[in-house]
Amino acid sequence: MRIVWASIIVSAILSIIAATAVDIWLSGRIAIVGSFVGLQYALNPGIAWGIQFPSGVQEGLIFVALITVGYMAWKTCKSLPPTSYPLPPIAYGMIIGGGMGNIVDRLRDGYVTDYVQIGTFPIFNVADTFVTIGVGILLFEAIYTQYVIRNT
Repeated sequence: MRIVWASIIVSAILSIIAATAVDIWLSGRIAIVGSFVGLQYALNPGIAWGIQFPSGVQEGLIFVALITVGYMAWKTCKSLPPTSYPLPPIAYGMIIGGGMGNIVDRLRDGYVTDYVQIGTFPIFNVADTFVTIGVGILLFEAIYTQYVIRNT
């Protein structure tokens, strides 16, 4: 579980630092690759892709999601041998840490600060990136375990 905790701390701290820096210094759009990639300040009152639920429901869903992922991380870490590779614990930590980073950001002003703009994809932030990469790692690990290791 130490790997999960370390991953949670790193993900949450980097997410909070990035959101705070953007709140302080980014006021307009900064083009990185023309109009395709840039930094663009946006406040997101909802959850993923700006989807909003009634007050209380949204917070409840976020809480249930974090508790569920925490339970899955604990259960996974409990079943892994001590010498196993740390990819799943790191991934769970990234998901929880990114979620916590967004919660802390939301507690400050009622919004999540988004700022990474790529093409027409919804604007996102570092915390969202941690969550997405963590889910991607778990998905890759599940597919790899199911189809590659079992079929060799």
